[in-house]
Amino acid sequence: MRHMNGNGPVDERHERHVREMREKARALEAEAERSDDPEERRRLRRQARQAEFDCEQESMMAAGDIYPTP
Repeated sequence: MRHMNGNGPVDERHERHVREMREKARALEAEAERSDDPEERRRLRRQARQAEFDCEQESMMAAGDIYPTP
């Protein structure tokens, strides 16, 4: 999916970055599922949620839905 800002390769790099962030979040969640240690599981799930949140924020900023605060 290309954004309307006309930046072409920049959009592709951004989309790839967002995709990688989502993959990282999924990997963290999968690692949490495999963990036998409850504290480690909580830590990994917290990291997965943060990675997904960061991904959504970047995606919305790129789409122009939200703007970063100064």
